[in-house]
Amino acid sequence: ETFEMLIRLAENYTSTLFCNTYRTMAAEATVHVQEFFTDVGLFLFGTDVSTEEFVNRFFDTLFPVVYNHVINPGVTDISLEYAECLRVVRRDIRPFGNIPKKVIGQMGRSLLPSRTFLQALNLGIEVINTTDHLHFSKACSRALLRMQYCPHCQGLTLSKPCMGYCLNTIRGCLADVAEVDLHWRGYIQSLEELSGALSGAQGIEHVLLNFHSLVRDALVQAQINGPELLEQVNKICGLPVRKPKQSPGCSFDQNKDNQGLKMFSRDSEEMFANRRKEFISHLRLYRAFYGSLADQLCGNELAAADGLPCWNGEDVVR
Repeated sequence: ETFEMLIRLAENYTSTLFCNTYRTMAAEATVHVQEFFTDVGLFLFGTDVSTEEFVNRFFDTLFPVVYNHVINPGVTDISLEYAECLRVVRRDIRPFGNIPKKVIGQMGRSLLPSRTFLQALNLGIEVINTTDHLHFSKACSRALLRMQYCPHCQGLTLSKPCMGYCLNTIRGCLADVAEVDLHWRGYIQSLEELSGALSGAQGIEHVLLNFHSLVRDALVQAQINGPELLEQVNKICGLPVRKPKQSPGCSFDQNKDNQGLKMFSRDSEEMFANRRKEFISHLRLYRAFYGSLADQLCGNELAAADGLPCWNGEDVVR
């Protein structure tokens, strides 16, 4: 949910950029912005899509819109065929300079560790769910029965098992779970290291929440190089073929569906990082969970407290 909120927030910033600064092309541009962040989400949540491919697709589809409204604006829109020609030549004439390449690098470095982090969380959930539904052996069931109910046959209904007896019995029952312990410790350590790799300038928070500023830089660059780009486009695609203008103004509603976003400010980047650190710190407390499960069970509820009479399997002793 935190990652989904982060994507929505970054999309919101980018759409707002178009609405506030490039209002005439905002309606068309925000469609491509939505498609881009849909691809970001698909990649992040495990779909087999290429970051390079969807970043290039975003700038390919953005170029005809920028050409039509910024580089060579007219009273009519360019035709679909002409827009397709612009889309195809974008990578050759590089209207946005090295910005797309920069975005590709940033997205690759930030999204892949984040995707791995989410996959790792799902793996942890699977481990917990699997070990939560273990079927115990008949030998374990008999040992538990003997430990908890044999004293009842002698009328000793209030006597709990001795700590040592309890530990031996429960450890025997949880032998399979104990094997998970070493791997679980390694898993949490890996998760800590992975979380560390998500921080800083290459972290997903920084990259996504600052994506709109790179888009702004790309648009400014195209604007500055307008005359030169116009000449290149005319050579490759010919003079623009136009059709009646259909471009509406900004249709992005900055207030729509923003209830969840209102709590976030520009400090969101720090907030997301802190949430992740808090989660890792909490998880660290359970590093020894599987190895110490028998101690927890006996110490918390099953065994008698120190100094009290207890059942050792044959008799009540102190």
